[in-house]
Amino acid sequence: MYGWEQRMLLRHYLEQGLTLTAIAERLRCDRRTIHRWIAAGQLDLDPTTVHYGPRPPTDTKLDPYKPLIRERLTTYPELTAVRLMAEIRAAGYPGSLTQLKVFVRQIRPRPEPEPVVRFETAPGHQAQVDFARFVLPWGVRYGLLVVLGYSRLLWLQCFARQTMRVLMRGLEQAFQYFGGVPQELLFDQLKAVILEDQRPVGGRVLENPEFLRFAAHWGFRIRSCRPYRAQTKGKVERPVRYVRQSFLYGREFAGDADLSAQVLHWLEHTANVRVHRTTGERPLDRFDRDERAALRPVAARPYQPLGLPPERPSPVVAPRPVPHVAVERRALAAYAALAGGTP
Repeated sequence: MYGWEQRMLLRHYLEQGLTLTAIAERLRCDRRTIHRWIAAGQLDLDPTTVHYGPRPPTDTKLDPYKPLIRERLTTYPELTAVRLMAEIRAAGYPGSLTQLKVFVRQIRPRPEPEPVVRFETAPGHQAQVDFARFVLPWGVRYGLLVVLGYSRLLWLQCFARQTMRVLMRGLEQAFQYFGGVPQELLFDQLKAVILEDQRPVGGRVLENPEFLRFAAHWGFRIRSCRPYRAQTKGKVERPVRYVRQSFLYGREFAGDADLSAQVLHWLEHTANVRVHRTTGERPLDRFDRDERAALRPVAARPYQPLGLPPERPSPVVAPRPVPHVAVERRALAAYAALAGGTP
């Protein structure tokens, strides 16, 4: 058993909050030995009363430069650690980039995320429009989706091109499908609709004159999402994923005609009669009850474009030629002779 001086020294170190490893180094013994001393009651000290305090902070090479880093990040919150490394290195910092990265992660100011506010529209007020790109075995097709904002009733059709003429023709088909026209259509930054958007710098939206005439013909207003704010068009962004998962995935199509037929069947028997997660109702029920009567009447005739060139025919993909294989023909007697029998 160790003497009184060793026990008092061990008790002193424990009361200071030193770790058992540190005490073992100072007493030049194994830490398991210290465990045995405490377990044997040689110190008259309950081990559960020993509390280890926080280790005193140690100085680092980065400490003299931390005020400069804080000031730079306060003024320019998006400065990278690599950029800050170059600045403090020029000021004499001798340390590593890793140490700087850890400190930057701790103190970089993080702006509060801008909340995404779900907004609902009155019956017949708005529809949201978007294109989705689908890769099919015979080529790329562009699905035009139109979703009525109130009922979530969906229309979809696929086209070989993504042009203004296709957009106009598709919207006319959607209006016929709905049996009416909403008061406004919300688009992303489609070039066929929006030529330039200067709202981020205090300007205004410049719409395509041809599409403005189309909108006037059908009686709806044009609205566009702000640049990089496509979440305001969520009622149609989410259906794009839904179309990929519920309709396209795992299906086979014989061609464009079969694709169009399956789309219409899917809309009528699946998409528009399911219970919508947000509204808690089937889109068709909500449309028939509240929205159908709120739509504006369809125009008496289709729109005739004034400034668009004639539409080019869709490219026809020629089937791959099947190589001709010559087959040698012989009389049945020859095959019988080869088999060792009689014809």
